[in-house]
Amino acid sequence: MTRSKLLTALLTSVGVASLAFSVARADDAAYLEKAKAYLKNVAAPVTKWDGPTTGPKGVGKKLIIIVSTDQRNGGAQGAADGAAEAAKSLGWETRILDGQGTVPGHATALTQAIAAKPDGIMNVGIDSKEQQPVLEQAAAAGIKIVGWHAGAAPGPIDGIPAVFTNVTTDPSEVAASAGYQAVVDSGGHAGVILFTDSIYAIATAKTNASKAIVEGCTGCKVLEIADTPIADLGNRMGQLTTSLLSKYGKAWTHSIAVNDLYYDFSAPSLQAAGIDPATGSPQQISSGDGSVPAFKRIRDKQYQNATVAEPLNQQGWIMADEMNRAIAGDKPSGFVPHVHLFTGANVEADGGKDNKFDPGNGYRDEYKKIWGVK
Repeated sequence: MTRSKLLTALLTSVGVASLAFSVARADDAAYLEKAKAYLKNVAAPVTKWDGPTTGPKGVGKKLIIIVSTDQRNGGAQGAADGAAEAAKSLGWETRILDGQGTVPGHATALTQAIAAKPDGIMNVGIDSKEQQPVLEQAAAAGIKIVGWHAGAAPGPIDGIPAVFTNVTTDPSEVAASAGYQAVVDSGGHAGVILFTDSIYAIATAKTNASKAIVEGCTGCKVLEIADTPIADLGNRMGQLTTSLLSKYGKAWTHSIAVNDLYYDFSAPSLQAAGIDPATGSPQQISSGDGSVPAFKRIRDKQYQNATVAEPLNQQGWIMADEMNRAIAGDKPSGFVPHVHLFTGANVEADGGKDNKFDPGNGYRDEYKKIWGVK
């Protein structure tokens, strides 16, 4: 059975279908075994290419503007860098604009991109509904738009035809991996706080799905959903962590955040509270994106248990391929890459030694074959 089919089977076996999670409370022993099987699969080495093998040849020299939600965000930065790398292979000129993590900053960066009169805009991490009028303005000017984490699910975005397609992993896979990690790591007795940012549809989708996974374990409990903006974590996360420690104490065994960035700012408060960085609670799990600091924390056993990493550089190449298809007048490829769970046990594999998830499946060469470039 392929990795894709096995993931689907495991999700279905516990009542998980896409983002419509309906996890029945089951016998905890059986639930734990299914969770362990799922985690074993998402932690396995990625060596085979399961993406597209056909598509349009490279469309020639183009100007592509890459607009990042926030270059301080390791996920957005990694995907943007991958897109720029792939664009170079296609002979495209690229520029990266930084939305600086705010709604006004996003609007300004996208408006600047439109003013440059590019052939295409890659929207890296800005929610499409948030900036729909600006995106529609770009589309009206004949600019092709491809997103990364620009909506709640992969593929075309409902109600926003301006976006050719949205590149992301399946949020249900991400959420299941993070949720099951908390369940298994706790032996079926997790007390979880979920950290999210509701300004992003994909963050809300992942949080709701992880909540359902945790609550499928009868001995586990979701203590709280903490909604705090990613753009202001430097100012908020320390005090929030201290407050939650005071409120829940030892009942708080695990955290699940929608992004590794949350844990960049929680460590000082955990340290001040005398919590052991390797064995103390809460154990911190990220449901995206696999940042450099996250890999270092996991390797050094410093307040992070796991990250559900996305293949950020590969996703940049997927964005470039989708943009090439859009400009060529083709359809989206429909390719949805799988996530990968990194823990202390496998942190050196699949690119982890370089602090990233970079699958050894030859994706660069596969895309170059499609484009007819070297």
